[in-house]
Amino acid sequence: MTQFRKFIDYIKSYTKYVDFPLLLSYVALVLIGLVMIYSASMVAATRGTLTGGRPVAASYFYIRQLFTIIVSFGLVFFMAYFMSIQIIKNKRVQQFSIATIMILLLITRLFGQEVNGATSWLNLGFMQLQTSEFLKIVVIIYLAYIYDKKDNLDKMSADIIAPLILVGVCAGLVMLQNDSGSTILIMMIIGCIFLYSGIAFKAMIKMAGLVLSGVVAFMLGKFLITGSFLATHQKQRFEVLANPFKDEAGAGYHLSNSLMAIGNGGIFGKGLGNGVMKLGYLPEPHTDFIFAVIAEELGLVGVIVIISLLFFIVYKGLMYAALADTIFYKLICVGVASYIGIQTFINLGGISGLIPLTGVPLPFLSYGGSSMLSLSIAVGLLLMAAKDVKKKSMES
Repeated sequence: MTQFRKFIDYIKSYTKYVDFPLLLSYVALVLIGLVMIYSASMVAATRGTLTGGRPVAASYFYIRQLFTIIVSFGLVFFMAYFMSIQIIKNKRVQQFSIATIMILLLITRLFGQEVNGATSWLNLGFMQLQTSEFLKIVVIIYLAYIYDKKDNLDKMSADIIAPLILVGVCAGLVMLQNDSGSTILIMMIIGCIFLYSGIAFKAMIKMAGLVLSGVVAFMLGKFLITGSFLATHQKQRFEVLANPFKDEAGAGYHLSNSLMAIGNGGIFGKGLGNGVMKLGYLPEPHTDFIFAVIAEELGLVGVIVIISLLFFIVYKGLMYAALADTIFYKLICVGVASYIGIQTFINLGGISGLIPLTGVPLPFLSYGGSSMLSLSIAVGLLLMAAKDVKKKSMES
């Protein structure tokens, strides 16, 4: 009984430092996503169209996602209340993280399963692991750790270049999996952290030139090996962007049906569960195209709520980055904000025809265990950083 009281007292003592609006926004998005996953997949699951022709229970995807959410909620709660972000500054933790993710990326490249043209998945039996999702977290914590330790960021030096080369190699391994969406997202996260790190402008320009040269060299090497800069499915996504309805039954099938689903929703939508486009028209209604289902069933009102919640989390990340007094906290917050914000833009831009489809899921709402765990860790990191920033602010 005494131990239980100590536990309750501990929780109470830290409650005042936890950003509950941020936490509640995360919980709300995840629970809305769970409901929409069930709505989007229940009919297709019973028909077997999402499971390789094998009919399953209507709640098949719902239950699997629910299990991941329970684990994710426990993880976020533990990180917010019982973990100190200082553990990330441990050199051994950083070395273990980088080594583990590189090994996983290599194994995925060699033995991964191909899904929609990308070899990005490792079959663990109980789940399909998408290793590139966890690279996003490693990139954030590694660059925050490295640049926080550097005093002289005014010149181009090995201290600046070496970490970028290391994470660049990891991003290259993702590119070799034909996962262009994740590669672009990872590179943009790296870019945002780099811009916010306090590195001198001249050094940034030189670094940008080196990165561009590396990308050109990589693409030329890929062309020499494969005879093409882009995979077939990647070419098609660019070709249909201008007019997806020109080849509505072929290459433009995904985008044209997504646009029709969004247009069908109107202001208030057709009602939860009453969407039509999920019934065999949208190819991945519970994953990449979950927002199209939301737009059709919940309408403009539901769309505004979802976007507002996502924007609020990104805003919180940028706000704490501005309030933080160390480079480490700033880069953690900026990294998480850019991760969630850019991924949201890539997904919404793809399904609305603004940019080519990339297969990037919508944060917190799309079905997928790896994505949910990675995003939940990101929110946990933000809550940990916010806790320390608020604590220092209240004590000063």
